[in-house]
Amino acid sequence: MEKITVVGSGYVGLVSGTCFADIGNRVICCDVDPFKIAMLRKGEIPIYEPGLKELVEKNIEAERLFFTSEIGDAIEASDIIYIAVGTPMGESGEADMRYVHEVARTIGQHLNRYKIIVNKSTVPVGTGRAVEQIIKENRKNRFVKFDVVSNPEFLREGSAIEDCMNMERAVIGATSDEAAKRIAELHAPFRTRIFQTNLESAEMIKYAANAFLATKISFINGIANVCERVGADVTAVSAGMGLDSRIGGKFLQAGIGYGGSCFPKDTFALSYIAEEAGFDFNLLKSVITANDEQRFVVVNKLREALGSLQGKRIGVLGLSFKPNTDDMRYAPSLTIIPELVNQGASVRAFDPIARQAARNQIAEYYEDFGSIEETLEDCDACLILTEWSEIVEMDLTRVKELLKAPVMVDGRNCFTTQKMADEGFNYYSVGRPAVTVGSIHAVESQTLSL
Repeated sequence: MEKITVVGSGYVGLVSGTCFADIGNRVICCDVDPFKIAMLRKGEIPIYEPGLKELVEKNIEAERLFFTSEIGDAIEASDIIYIAVGTPMGESGEADMRYVHEVARTIGQHLNRYKIIVNKSTVPVGTGRAVEQIIKENRKNRFVKFDVVSNPEFLREGSAIEDCMNMERAVIGATSDEAAKRIAELHAPFRTRIFQTNLESAEMIKYAANAFLATKISFINGIANVCERVGADVTAVSAGMGLDSRIGGKFLQAGIGYGGSCFPKDTFALSYIAEEAGFDFNLLKSVITANDEQRFVVVNKLREALGSLQGKRIGVLGLSFKPNTDDMRYAPSLTIIPELVNQGASVRAFDPIARQAARNQIAEYYEDFGSIEETLEDCDACLILTEWSEIVEMDLTRVKELLKAPVMVDGRNCFTTQKMADEGFNYYSVGRPAVTVGSIHAVESQTLSL
């Protein structure tokens, strides 16, 4: 059993700390926000993540998981200190390192014996060395030793517990082999593949991985836009591409682009890192630009379907950047809904989880409703922005009855074109031929085993 302190009880810190506790360690999760700590002590979770509340309650009851705002005391009581604070995007796209540096100073001031300091936050290359220097400058006893480790997270919102408990790999970059071995042993119960390298490479791996996945998304969206113009179906194209083992089928789903807490921030940060290092990363800049432009594709489709958005009522389904999270950071809805209003439309919207988070940011642009039926009643068109299961499984016959006309623009390709043709919709998706009432569609593509 290790004694662990996790500084930062946001998404990454809370999930990681809870999972470390669940495999038998004593974990103290810290945060400077006393209200958040009070919530967590009562088992109330400040974020939405399936299964997290139950896992927190289980480990509080087992006396393996604790919460405090007394960060210095928690540091002194533990042997492994995880830094899991935010690194928000700065004005020029760079990662804002204020919180990481502040935690490093606090660790130095409370370094009472040998400890392993682990960066879990997504940080630029060189942060590990900077943290090492800050701790050295702030420790009261220069003879007290410590090591620094980079152990980036690869959690996906909506499946973070599964990702942690069954992680594909643990990347460990360390200032000593002994520290790397100990962190590797900490991960042993997760039965994961350990990849050990130096600090700088570990820090770069996280940025490179996220930037590459973002590139796949922007690429397939570009292919989708070409498919529409030449009569191809991007669903078939991406499926055929994915059969190539060198490419794989993940992150090849065409739509309205990526959002959330990682891809937008990390692509900007990597572009900034490259620029600071003297390299003009044009490919990555194009990925960012393509993603920004892609979300407006559905606005154009609505205008095409309705002739004009002036005076039209649009029912928007889904507000969060992806299903199974209430995260609104860089969600396409944050730009699409204001644009609809700017073009003269009125907007009604529904999201099963992210209602409050969305209201906090764009409440003045739309009416909020608690169900799909209330949202779509008497609307000129339905616009899908998030593929929640409630939306994918909704009663299309009922949807058709509620709308003034059977017009649907689907930014996530939730339905097959054949199904929507059979249901009698004018259906506009991404990278596929439009379906209009009375149109005839080919049978969906399929793979045959011979």
